[in-house]
Amino acid sequence: MLSRLLKSTELDTRMLGMAFALVLIWIAFHVLSGGLFLTPRNLWNLSVQSSSVAIMATGMVLVIVTRNIDLSIGSMLGFVGMVMGVIQADLLPKLLGFEHPATWIVALGAGLLLGTLLGALQGYLIAYLGIPSFIVTLGGLLVWRGAAWWVTSGQTVAPLDSTFKLMGGGPEGSIGATWSWAVGLVACAAVVALLAHGRSRRQQFHFPLRPVAADVFLGTVGCVLILGAVAVANAYPWPIGSVRRYAQANHIAIPDGGLFIAHGIAIPVLIAIAVGIVMTFLATRTRYGRYVYAIGGNPEAAELAGIATRWVIMKTFMLMGLLAAISAAISIARLDAATNAEGTLAELLVIAAAVIGGTSLAGGTGTVAGAMLGAVLMQSLQSGMVLLGVDTPLQNIVVGIVLVLAVWLDTAYRRRRA
Repeated sequence: MLSRLLKSTELDTRMLGMAFALVLIWIAFHVLSGGLFLTPRNLWNLSVQSSSVAIMATGMVLVIVTRNIDLSIGSMLGFVGMVMGVIQADLLPKLLGFEHPATWIVALGAGLLLGTLLGALQGYLIAYLGIPSFIVTLGGLLVWRGAAWWVTSGQTVAPLDSTFKLMGGGPEGSIGATWSWAVGLVACAAVVALLAHGRSRRQQFHFPLRPVAADVFLGTVGCVLILGAVAVANAYPWPIGSVRRYAQANHIAIPDGGLFIAHGIAIPVLIAIAVGIVMTFLATRTRYGRYVYAIGGNPEAAELAGIATRWVIMKTFMLMGLLAAISAAISIARLDAATNAEGTLAELLVIAAAVIGGTSLAGGTGTVAGAMLGAVLMQSLQSGMVLLGVDTPLQNIVVGIVLVLAVWLDTAYRRRRA
């Protein structure tokens, strides 16, 4: 009966399989780490660490769907992050002074513009000059990494603007318990509204309807997962030092048992969710998204159908550059510093996340939600290995093996469906 209910929900079986694998990984690491993995603290940190990779993975889906690849995003992240760091820690203080209200806006705006321009440059070389994306982005990997070093001759830039740092999470970079519950309730209402809207649209166009039980099941599971995630975020308290400073600043007496202040949902997680929603809308509800999948399915047919394939591909790389810049802002804000090594090997995690999430390297197939779930899975592997004390070289070996395994599974899946 359960299998019949799951089938009636029309959920992607690959997505369900990946979710099941993620749960198994979490349980395994929790047991091996002596009960440290499935704690509010670790899960909260995991959500923050996954945000940067998840944001870039949403763009990598569209890049791979068009039968291209972007190997430069890790280096691009490092370069853009270094530029944003220099702007707010060195250039603007000389003009506006330290902690000016406009500092974070100017730094972030400059970073987003730079990322978009870098993506446009690479997209132009690929789409209009016909240079393979592998070569262009491999060159970008080297060029942007060298440029990140060149900006400050390898020096680390710190500290960053206090408002800018909120994008990195932490006690101040979270929205607290009350707002977290509010966001969770709004998200649950959105899930119910989407299910109801989808059902009404099916009725309007006389499409087959899912059983009512399937919609109820989807809504219930969705709301339980959302509210459960909020509860976990609210179960992670501020550190004692942050609580003490907050109490002193607001003249609050700390009781004998201590003062519990919940982190709530971290700002970078909210940014990642917002990016995921926007990217899903672009991929599934816009002409641009339809063109991307049409190009991936059959480039020649798409061009004969009148689609400006080169312009669509260039826009895809511009979007990838913009997302890399957003991830760069989150990464340097979390560290409160910009380094030329920031983003090293990030391209490996992002590509692995997209492929594990169901994006086919043959093009034409992939989902934003799957890529974001893949990002959480990849970050879970790294976080779990860190808790177990696994050396960094061995962590890279595991990630590499997982990437190859994911591509093999994708190939086997496509053969079975052929």
